[in-house]
Amino acid sequence: MGLASAAMALTALAALAGTGAADAAPSGTESLYAPSALVLGVTAGDNAREGTVLRAVTLVCAPRPSGTHPNPAAACSELLAAAGQADTITAGGAGAMCSKEWDPVTVTADGVWQGKRFSYDHTFGNRCALRNGSGALFAF
Repeated sequence: MGLASAAMALTALAALAGTGAADAAPSGTESLYAPSALVLGVTAGDNAREGTVLRAVTLVCAPRPSGTHPNPAAACSELLAAAGQADTITAGGAGAMCSKEWDPVTVTADGVWQGKRFSYDHTFGNRCALRNGSGALFAF
């Protein structure tokens, strides 16, 4: 790397780092909110690694619901009500009237939930079970 390139890189890093004390949070405080941002996916097959991804969306819940999810407010509310336990949401369709056809569909959620690493997957027996048991979170 040439001297000019190194100087430009250091200038860029300094600009990203901020000016110091003026940018720092007051002592003893943290961010106003813990980040919550997920990538949600629906995959044909009984596991996400080997299946075919059918669709995927982003979901951001903090500081406000957004992302490419068609109903981010409902999906974020659902996750908040479940205290981030996605199994609570996907267990909802157990009593649905669906055929017993085995045509598995796997849903995934990966990212950060309230400041902590989050990774979840669940396999439904077929698309009917997915529709009836995924709540707003995986309704896309």
